[in-house]
Amino acid sequence: MTQDSSRTASFVVPRRASGGGHRARWNKVPEITVYFWIIKVLCTTVGETAADMLAGNAGLGLTGVSVLMSALLALVLIVQFRTRAYRPGVYWPVVALISVVGTLISDNLTDNMGVPLELSTAVFAVLLVATFLFWYGREKTLSIHRIDTTSREAFYWLAVLFTFALGTAAGDLVAERMGLGYLTSILAFAAVIAAVAVAHFALGLNAVWSFWIAYILTRPLGASMGDYLSQPTGDGGLGLGTVVTSVLFLAVILGLVVHLSVTRKDTTQLPTTS
Repeated sequence: MTQDSSRTASFVVPRRASGGGHRARWNKVPEITVYFWIIKVLCTTVGETAADMLAGNAGLGLTGVSVLMSALLALVLIVQFRTRAYRPGVYWPVVALISVVGTLISDNLTDNMGVPLELSTAVFAVLLVATFLFWYGREKTLSIHRIDTTSREAFYWLAVLFTFALGTAAGDLVAERMGLGYLTSILAFAAVIAAVAVAHFALGLNAVWSFWIAYILTRPLGASMGDYLSQPTGDGGLGLGTVVTSVLFLAVILGLVVHLSVTRKDTTQLPTTS
């Protein structure tokens, strides 16, 4: 797999295009800053709690809510594909909705179809690997620093969907089926993410692989956080409920997205020779 020119670029270092002699176009996804990881974890938490809240309170059942949220996701994806550059107010709602839909896909397989978590985790892992293989076969890179064509963006969002579905199944497998509990799962996934960061910054682990491994692991981390905050105390949670947890995290996400929309701290131009 190809690496970026800066080994640390995939984690936190923003890159700006220089002017002069180049015609600039825009990346369709944000630069990987601290803001990215904060909002990503918040979106994964909301995906878990909002999916549970909608399935339990919307009166549509798990299948009905899944159809509704998938249709809404399709609409915002159309808007995202039609934009010419990364827009925080468009991009992050897509991530939040993919988080919800990914959770619902996993929950449908487990609750409605009786698919064991071990099997769904394995299937989503295979689908994600297949997506990466097709993506690399066509584009010769998995880097997210040049998501500037329709095909690259399609591969990107497909990979994101499978990371969310995989993370949901893996998180439930670890926290519930293996009996580790929500808090222990949070600490375990956080420790693994920290180990990936150390391997990247200190040991030279490939930037692209470091990014995607961390991206996958933030999903079960966020899902475990959502369950820990929202589930009753008798089930190992804090008992805040899905409504309070979802509203709280959505408010923080909204504030950060507005901040990024104004400051454009995570927007990158891509220079191409004119």
